[in-house]
Amino acid sequence: MASTDTTAKATVKNDDLAGLEAGLDALDAVQVSRTPVREVLLRKVLPPLTAVALVLVVWQLLVWAEVTEAYKLPAPSAVWDSVSEMWLQGTLLEVVWTSVSRGLLGFLMALAIGTPLGLLVARVKFVRAAIGPILSGLQSLPSVAWVPPAVIWLGLNDSMMFAVILLGAVPSIANGLVSGVDQVPPLFLRAGRTLGATGLKGTWHIVMPAALPGYVAGLKQGWAFSWRSLMAAEIIASSPDLGLGLGQLLENGRNNADMAGVFLAILLILIVGIAIDLLIFSPLERWVLRSRGLLVRS
Repeated sequence: MASTDTTAKATVKNDDLAGLEAGLDALDAVQVSRTPVREVLLRKVLPPLTAVALVLVVWQLLVWAEVTEAYKLPAPSAVWDSVSEMWLQGTLLEVVWTSVSRGLLGFLMALAIGTPLGLLVARVKFVRAAIGPILSGLQSLPSVAWVPPAVIWLGLNDSMMFAVILLGAVPSIANGLVSGVDQVPPLFLRAGRTLGATGLKGTWHIVMPAALPGYVAGLKQGWAFSWRSLMAAEIIASSPDLGLGLGQLLENGRNNADMAGVFLAILLILIVGIAIDLLIFSPLERWVLRSRGLLVRS
């Protein structure tokens, strides 16, 4: 009788273990399926289009209500006419590319400087004590403050533009990496040292992958600072030698009292910022989250 009870208990225990393993396997086996096009349109395309349509409707209603003079608040059709005119002249894409190319190149330069600087600050106590507070202070300093000294030092040229971008973006990238490194569990570092991952190997194989979420957040903020710094520099330091960028387009609209041109420049600056985020940083963030099991591919 006792033997029968023992056998029954063992069978129940084995069944429980088998059920637990099956449950864990079900959790690990994420079903990957293609999202229907209709669902994608409803969830990701329709909401922003609805928001844009609502803004345009409110804008047009304000124009019809004549809440202010027409030269202060142009109709959406006037802005569209400005877009069409620049497109027919062949200058629209040229203006956008002038600013985008500067912004991306300046951001890559900031990335090349801010990444090793952030690692140095995060890993060396003396360096952190010396320049850590300076980096935080530079991050809070408005980028527009660097435009006058940059013009005096470097003149009205692309070097001045890149200097302003670097001074605005490098602190954000470095501080983002420092924050990510500070959040790496000490257990990871000890395990890496046990396996022989020290020095540069430990930084590459342990520290950087573990600090990736904070680093990506710093990169995203660094791009925002790069773009804003560039726009400030282009607005203040206008020159024919610099070419026509979005910032100069905005300033030209102000000088000519062309509110349709001003609205056009603002919309183009906004569109570029949104496009860079959607095409580069949002996929990068999703990849980081998915690689850590925090986001399920649908």
